Amino acid sequence: MSCPICRKRKPKRFCPAKDEKICAVCCGTEREVTIDCPVDCPYLIAARRWENEHRKPLPAGEVPFPEVEFPADFVHERRAVVSGLGLTILKLAKEMPSLADPDALETLAALAETYRTLTSGIIYEKPPDGHVARELYTRLAQFLDDFRKHEAEHAGFPSLKNSEIFHLLVFLLRVGRHQTNGRPHSRAFVDFLRAQFPPEVAAEIAGSEPKIITP
Repeated sequence: MSCPICRKRKPKRFCPAKDEKICAVCCGTEREVTIDCPVDCPYLIAARRWENEHRKPLPAGEVPFPEVEFPADFVHERRAVVSGLGLTILKLAKEMPSLADPDALETLAALAETYRTLTSGIIYEKPPDGHVARELYTRLAQFLDDFRKHEAEHAGFPSLKNSEIFHLLVFLLRVGRHQTNGRPHSRAFVDFLRAQFPPEVAAEIAGSEPKIITP
């Protein structure tokens, strides 16, 4: 028998996504590319561990919105917003398991661009074209609207400005670009977000506020 992907090498690794054995080379090259690996695949887990141990800073040319700067304390002060954005992504990932890192990153970039134009007094929206990314765009935008309404209804809460939302979206986008491995079916960033929540919250995708996310 030969590997069902390359038709050349002997199949030695059981692939839970394909429900059959494939060769080690195809497992490595096609993982999260043409194979939509389940999160509990032992080879995916081992690969993620290796990637985390050898992760390097993003090259300057790949940093989203490189001209944007904001103080680190700002993210801590607005941690509830960052947590809510992350939780919104995870809730949709539970409803739509096909949601992958490229969907989340495309959505965050599009929404950040929307709020960047709003800071200039211009209303401009260009949601992502893909069904999953567009749905995530709608969910995140709704969360931000609801959060602002909640603040407006409770005295003592500082008003969340468009510029602040823009900076928080840029921050989360940078975290995502740092965490993902760039493969089309990668969920490394989504899984990273899930790890920021207590186990019981991650399991139910609801509940208390998670830890602060730091790149």
